[in-house]
Amino acid sequence: MLQEISLVGKTALVTGGATGIGFSIASEFCDAGAHVVLVGRRKQVLRDAAERLGELCSWYPFDVTNTEEHSAFIQMLEDQAPVDILVNNAGVNNKKDYFDFTAEEFDAIAATQAKAPFMLSQAVARHMKRRGKGCILFISSLAALLGMHDIQAYTVCKSGIKGLTRSLARDLGPYGIRVNSLNPGFVYTDMLKNTNLKTPERLEEIKGRTPMRGFTQTKDLGMAAAFLASDAARFITGIDLVVDGGISSAFLI
Repeated sequence: MLQEISLVGKTALVTGGATGIGFSIASEFCDAGAHVVLVGRRKQVLRDAAERLGELCSWYPFDVTNTEEHSAFIQMLEDQAPVDILVNNAGVNNKKDYFDFTAEEFDAIAATQAKAPFMLSQAVARHMKRRGKGCILFISSLAALLGMHDIQAYTVCKSGIKGLTRSLARDLGPYGIRVNSLNPGFVYTDMLKNTNLKTPERLEEIKGRTPMRGFTQTKDLGMAAAFLASDAARFITGIDLVVDGGISSAFLI
């Protein structure tokens, strides 16, 4: 079993990998022996994250919403080492009353949460197809399972990611490419703190309604991602793995 969960010799590209869930995924990948490439928009944040992860990590400043640059960027990485694993983690949110939401604000969320992972996966999958193997992971959300307050645009995109996971699993499977999504529960990252958790009372309410009590830890998601990326999950594709302490099974949010 230890051999199957090893990622030694593999290269993983993690978008938005310098902070939050992405960093934890990158950390677990490094622990499993993978070389991890972090991408994001903030150079200093990327540099600091790479220093924390050590010699198995490299980084490049890259904005995933620049879809016209995807092919060239991926080719540059492929010239150094094949990208065996892609984690589409980069994300943004905007908690706002539905009637106040503008088309421009919707487009900004969709550019990062829907268009970018769709197109980046295509660029990476072209090379995976040629090799006959690969693993693509998307980050979905409880917002696509439960009606949540004032995050409609985010919900549209995350619902689409679940469908995209199933669709690509069907279309890319014959080429040896596995496609899965990872569904976090409530994780106490800066993004969540700035949207859902406005008061201590709300925080305690969520913890109390989670059957396992408390919040999902970023390490929980990192370990789940490492499993899905490993040979231990070699025959698993098209699933949405929910890591939420059971809150999606509860009657009320």
